[in-house]
Amino acid sequence: MKANKMTALTMSAVLTLGVLSGCAGSKESGGASGGAGQSASNVNPTGMPIVKEPVKLKFFTGKSPQTGNKFEDTLVWKEYAKQSGIDVEFQLVPFESLTEKRNLALAGGDYPDAFYSARVPVADLMKYGSQGVFVRLNDLIDKHAPNLKKLLEKYPDLKKGLTMPDGGIYSFPSFYSPEFLPMLIGTPLWINKTWLDKLNMKEPETTEEFYAYLKAVKESDPNGNGQKDEVPLSGMFGIQTIQRYIGGAWGFGNRGAVAHPYVDVEPGSDKLRFYRLDPKYKEVLQYMNKLYTEGLIDKEIFTLKDTALYAKGEKGLLGAAFVPHPQAVMNQKGYVGLGALKGPHGDQLFVSVKNPIAWPGAFVITDKNKNPEATVRWIDHFYGDEGATFYFMGQKDVTYIQTPDGKLEYVDDIKKNPNGLTLDQAAARHFTWPGGSYPGYVQEKYFKGSESLPESIEAGKKASRHLIKDMWYSFNFTEEETAFMNSKGADIQKLITETEANLINGTASFDDWDKYVATVQKMGVDQYLNIYRAAYERYSGGK
Repeated sequence: MKANKMTALTMSAVLTLGVLSGCAGSKESGGASGGAGQSASNVNPTGMPIVKEPVKLKFFTGKSPQTGNKFEDTLVWKEYAKQSGIDVEFQLVPFESLTEKRNLALAGGDYPDAFYSARVPVADLMKYGSQGVFVRLNDLIDKHAPNLKKLLEKYPDLKKGLTMPDGGIYSFPSFYSPEFLPMLIGTPLWINKTWLDKLNMKEPETTEEFYAYLKAVKESDPNGNGQKDEVPLSGMFGIQTIQRYIGGAWGFGNRGAVAHPYVDVEPGSDKLRFYRLDPKYKEVLQYMNKLYTEGLIDKEIFTLKDTALYAKGEKGLLGAAFVPHPQAVMNQKGYVGLGALKGPHGDQLFVSVKNPIAWPGAFVITDKNKNPEATVRWIDHFYGDEGATFYFMGQKDVTYIQTPDGKLEYVDDIKKNPNGLTLDQAAARHFTWPGGSYPGYVQEKYFKGSESLPESIEAGKKASRHLIKDMWYSFNFTEEETAFMNSKGADIQKLITETEANLINGTASFDDWDKYVATVQKMGVDQYLNIYRAAYERYSGGK
């Protein structure tokens, strides 16, 4: 799938740290350094239960708005505690404040046994892994994680993506099957087919046809209520989602614009380019400025929260939107997904596709954990078919059924909820995957979220016609490289983000483009590219 005052923020952080500190053990007691013979002897090598004697663990856990306030009350975690013999207390932190609370916990040393669905960034994996705060998992995976080990062998890019420059693996990922394209897209561009038909227009295939449709939505009252309340184009994750998609119509982001939003490869060569300063990228921003200044993009796009977006959708106001699935999240039928648009120079690339390692740091074990072997077995279960089916589908004949042709389907109470709940809302009563960034392995055969619905599958087929041919997974940087990326690199990215937003909303002038490019170049773009090249060489095996 899918966000105050300083004194209030500070108090919230302190309270959270207080909660977390109560569960932290001593650093000397952890199993990170191999002194865990007693904990290892408590682990069964295969099958359930995982442990011979019960174990209790506490996890720092990211929480989405779709899930309830206590994971332990859901079917999947109640049952898994019984099966495994491991009782987990999930300490929930809303995703909106996750980064702040996670950073404070790590900086203060007040963290629990593991970070679950806590979106630990790669830079932190490298930093805290080298310090021993995060447990090095290489040997533990080899001995106690047969499911993840099998995936690392099947997908070499997965192993490269998880391996830090020091050779260590410090996390279990959220890994989407590379064959499950709708999941890698996540939030396609959906267009209101009912309104297209009413306006006597075909599905847009070019940027100009897309502009014409949005303009018609704004001017023609397609919802028929006599008010000009239609929102031609909106979407999750702000202006960047729209901008990334549109960039493909100019050929930008040709190695995957989600994982690599600044660097791709110069067409017709193997030369890396910092494409956000390319002269033609100015045209992308001018097109975006045209849409925004003419009122064709949601005026709230720079600050829009998901709940507000969904509310607009439920009122039938959206002409086009980037969301997981209109019916699943907004109870709206009549939308179809679009593929890649063709731009003015003939470019037509679908670049809005995620790295299959959606979250490298989805699950991290800390040095406070006295049972690392059991914890590895506990999480590895969800990287195999049995565990993944259980995590996403639950129990057979309780939350899902198996059709005569072998397919798995949710029971009607979930997929056709009699009380009008969306699929995600109905599923959230039993599971904790809706809206999250869960560690695990996602395949179409057992993942029945909105990405597996027929309309999403069809949207994936359209996207595949012009899908980028060579997608990079994320690159991992050395500590020295990370220091640059977190300082000068971050400054470069911040200036670009702010300036592009101002160019789109009209508060900055395109007349100053050359001056802006020169300013960014002086900040260290050449060094940025050199670091990218070094990381790419390691990634591609050229070191």
